[in-house]
Amino acid sequence: MYQLNPDVAKRIIDVVGANGIPPEYGFQYFTVGLEPYLSVINKEYFSSFIKQGGSAFKLVVGAYGGGKTHFLYCLRDYAWKHNFVVSYVSLSPGDCPFHKLDLVYSAIVKNMMPPLSESEILSGYEKGIVSFLRSWFTIKQKEFDDKNLSKEESNNEMLEYIKHLEGIESISFINAIKSAYNQLLLKNDEGFKNICQWLLGEGYLGKIHKNYGILQKIDRTTAFPMIRSLLRWIREIGYSGLIILFDEAERVPSLSTKQKEMHLSNLREIIDECGHANFQGTMFFYAVPDENFFEGRTQIYEALKQRLTTVFNELNPTGVKIELEKVVYNQLEFLKNIGLKLKNIYETAYNTTFKEEDVEKTIDIIANYALEQRYGDIGYKRLFVQKCISGFEFLRQQGNIPSNGDLTG
Repeated sequence: MYQLNPDVAKRIIDVVGANGIPPEYGFQYFTVGLEPYLSVINKEYFSSFIKQGGSAFKLVVGAYGGGKTHFLYCLRDYAWKHNFVVSYVSLSPGDCPFHKLDLVYSAIVKNMMPPLSESEILSGYEKGIVSFLRSWFTIKQKEFDDKNLSKEESNNEMLEYIKHLEGIESISFINAIKSAYNQLLLKNDEGFKNICQWLLGEGYLGKIHKNYGILQKIDRTTAFPMIRSLLRWIREIGYSGLIILFDEAERVPSLSTKQKEMHLSNLREIIDECGHANFQGTMFFYAVPDENFFEGRTQIYEALKQRLTTVFNELNPTGVKIELEKVVYNQLEFLKNIGLKLKNIYETAYNTTFKEEDVEKTIDIIANYALEQRYGDIGYKRLFVQKCISGFEFLRQQGNIPSNGDLTG
């Protein structure tokens, strides 16, 4: 991992202390207990089956504040090590309702990221297909420039390269990709922007997009062909595939019966697509706080439940359901280990050193408090990490161990 310095440590402490969620970079320094699941997924899927053209789906179950996002971030890092493009999508009723598949496609392409180094994450980065296209173009341009060709010869080589990009299902999609590449070569920002508008799912304007061979809008009927085409293109240009991390960020509000059934139908269709030969090099993780949403008596509920019954673990990696709470065998010991890791981050952030006995007692008080509250609205893991930062702050400034009253006041 990147050498932890005070600035990075403070950034971690600020995010964790404010809302209890993991930062996009820094969660690695206080990851505890997930290795048994992560190592199996890495070995059985990322390093072999998915990279070789397979596809799979996993349902991740964990209470709100129970570590779902942390787990997904860990998966992202493992996937990047195997040259996968990753799209982390925070599902929400407003921006990305799962019952609207065209908006799901749009969210996937708006959040896709190639493998990034630790320094790139820390220095800031752009995500999404627009940045991805520019990066791909720059990489190809450098490859041809390194051949010591003339400018004209280099441009001709680049045009020849893009002509041979074939075998992609959606003609409109591959035409859009080729046209975007050509517009970058021509340094035509307006043309590139128009094409990206369509690729992002932000509307179809026939009088503009037909000029680039884009002949259809992105809607419910074309969303899956678009996703399949995206997968194929990513593999064609040299990446191992695409890992998609769906994170249900907030509780699904009361949906109409039709919307709920469409939501579940889309989920079932994704699971079934993973069994088809044209859905290669991809793995979906769908994280939910519980399984209540899947309860019902109609055929769609039964069909989906049948697909989600098997449980994933070290001895059964083909199981679909990953239950995060089952990886924690001793909750108190688990929290204490997290607390000690957070203590190291905090000490780095503030150039301080706690007395070992004081910090252990502080962590113990907070861990027991969090476990007593574990049936509340906030997951005990999230509550613990938030209170840990408060406890360390109290210990640093007051010089004595905080009580429960100090932590809840």
